[in-house]
Amino acid sequence: MLTLYYAPGACSLAAHIVLEESGERYTPRVVDFSKTEQRSEAYLKLNPLGRVPVLGLDNGQPLAENTAILPYLGKRFGLWPADPLMEAKALSLIGFFATSVHPAYAHFSRPERYAADPAVFPVLKQRGLETFHGCLKQIDGMLADRTWFLDTYSVIDPYAFVFYTWGIRRELPVRELKNYIAFKDRMLERAAVRRIVEAENTPT
Repeated sequence: MLTLYYAPGACSLAAHIVLEESGERYTPRVVDFSKTEQRSEAYLKLNPLGRVPVLGLDNGQPLAENTAILPYLGKRFGLWPADPLMEAKALSLIGFFATSVHPAYAHFSRPERYAADPAVFPVLKQRGLETFHGCLKQIDGMLADRTWFLDTYSVIDPYAFVFYTWGIRRELPVRELKNYIAFKDRMLERAAVRRIVEAENTPT
């Protein structure tokens, strides 16, 4: 059985939704950041970076990073494109989310990762939030005249949903992003998404 190590509200929300969509039994394990469980000896054996998500595979081996976990789950559960070109587009989107959108937000939420001097944290946080907002606008543009990011629902969609919820949490004007709002509404029409949103107490 698969085991998902996640933190409510973190980017692990994407994998959590995908596992719930699959209909397969899995074990969800909360990693409590308020108790720094991500820095415990046991967790660092799973992921030396001390981050979520981590997917415990059927053979007991851990798999870390959304860039690996989401394609793996997508191929396992039929939420990944078979066409080579569409697969390339999926990888491009995952790359954009993981290397541009998420780091922009991290400059706001984790400025200590990027500078040792607390005096520069306010500048990092402000610039990070501005850049993140710009990324949300880019995502909104990608969704113009589209139901999902690819031709059909895939693991890309829960990943994009994560960033919408972060925008809501930080009180950014995401409700002005009409395509993103419509996408969020479509996501919430899915029973699996609603269950995980409720389980993680995710703002929408």
